[in-house]
Amino acid sequence: MKLDSIHLDNIHLDNAHLEQVVETVATPAYDRSKLTAGIIHFGVGGFHRGHQAMYLDALMNEGKAMDWAICGMGVMASDAHMRDVLKASDGLYTLIAKNPDGTRDVRVIGSIIDYVFAPDDPAAAVERLADPAIRIVSLTITEGGYNFHHVTGEFDLDNAAVRADLADPTNPGTVFGLVCAGLRLRRERGIAPFTVMSCDNIQGNGHVAERMFNAYARALDPEFAQWMKDQVPFPNSMVDRITPSTTDADRVDVAATYGIEDAWPVVCEDFCQWVLEDRFAAGRPPYQDAGVQVVKEVAPYELMKLRLLNASHQGLCYFGYLAGYRAVHDVARNPLFSRFLLRYMDEEATPTLEPLPGVDLDAYKHQLIGRFSNEYVADTVARLCAESSDRIPKWLMPVVRDNLAADGRIELSAAIVA
Repeated sequence: MKLDSIHLDNIHLDNAHLEQVVETVATPAYDRSKLTAGIIHFGVGGFHRGHQAMYLDALMNEGKAMDWAICGMGVMASDAHMRDVLKASDGLYTLIAKNPDGTRDVRVIGSIIDYVFAPDDPAAAVERLADPAIRIVSLTITEGGYNFHHVTGEFDLDNAAVRADLADPTNPGTVFGLVCAGLRLRRERGIAPFTVMSCDNIQGNGHVAERMFNAYARALDPEFAQWMKDQVPFPNSMVDRITPSTTDADRVDVAATYGIEDAWPVVCEDFCQWVLEDRFAAGRPPYQDAGVQVVKEVAPYELMKLRLLNASHQGLCYFGYLAGYRAVHDVARNPLFSRFLLRYMDEEATPTLEPLPGVDLDAYKHQLIGRFSNEYVADTVARLCAESSDRIPKWLMPVVRDNLAADGRIELSAAIVA
């Protein structure tokens, strides 16, 4: 079925038609007109909408966090498309979680209530960031969005867009310029600062964000940078959910199966995890009530994910590709490969982990094999093989180094590298 063949009777997804949509899928059980924005999010894409926005929607369905709705903010030219889609749908979108048994959990998410495309009016974007109601600025801008040099790890002050912002800070075009302009305006007006909450899949994401934003601030105004360092928290987090890119086939499927015309639905696996450091300047939603693990220290959970999930992806993809497999689930369903991965996790990765109170590691490892085996997620071996020279040093070599130092086993890790 092609997009142009979708039946004209399909329901356009927006506030006006939400009561019609409820007949086919779950919809927000709360009055969206009573929501107010407490979070501005940079990088509204599939992962954010399938993860952080989903957690907030769950809270709102319980009558909580009604003053913590999301206002998206875009800075790149490509973000104009998300602006237009969300404007047409009043921020609503369909979330389809695909279970390993072929069933689905489908609902309309309503926690995003606005979207600001900063290039349209940078001054208005800064004013929105200075709004006292905004208490968290969150980020899913990908590793590349943090603008650090991949050899030195330092903030790249030679970046052309950064140089432009430093030359004209009243007309910012980068996430660094916008966030710092918003914080400076809040400081001038006596408004408490917001928390900057990175939700990107990078190790020590809060530390990375703090280092990069503070480096920009120092180049802008050293005295302001010191205030920011003292007043603005950057909590760490560990995030986990596979959200493949939305395809035309997904849009057609939502229309044909549920009768909903949704220009940008989100497809994801059934698994979802968020471990968040409890360090906020002006409060936060009661995330723990929606299943978020709010903790004092994220690092042990991060090590668990990187050395069990991410490193196992490396153990799966190269051998799998050489064996002729192209779909991740086909590799994971082969007992030879699943045994290899479990042995790597048990014998080499687990001895390098820190204590994890309340976590059943054995169950987590077998759950990983189940996730890798989910054919409905349609993950590809080629995706996991990509950027190996970047991924192996980050995810697998720390396991090797720790085991060498402790006279532990490294045979399986060495085989993956080979």
